[in-house]
Parts: sequence; structure tokens; C-alpha cells
Amino acid sequence: MLVLVMVAVLSSVFYYIEAVKSGLNARNWALAGLLLGPLLFPMFTVSRHVAWRRSTGFNNLYLRA
Repeated sequence: MLVLVMVAVLSSVFYYIEAVKSGLNARNWALAGLLLGPLLFPMFTVSRHVAWRRSTGFNNLYLRA
């Protein structure tokens, strides 16, 4: 049981930091990470990609060196 709590807390911290770095709502992602843990990762990556595409535009090319 302690392992599940630790995984949930660490996931919450991870999603909070990544949401701040990505410009997403950090509090919502931290709460979702606390409740769902690592199961939230696919949804987070899609949300981060959609936010990135909204900020750069859908018809623009972005090359990362």
C-alpha cells in the first residue's frame, strides 16, 4: 500500500513539473497525477502535443536541432 502512495505522489510531482515546463495548468495535472498515477502519461503527452501545436500553428514547420 505504501508503494502505491509513493508512486502516486511521485507521479503528481512529475506531472506538475512537466506541466509547468509545457505551459499547461500545473495544478490540474498534479491532481490528476495523484489520482491516476502513471496511467495518465498517454493523455498528458497528447495534451502537451496539442498545446504545442496550438502555440506554433498547425501548418508551421518546427525543426528542433
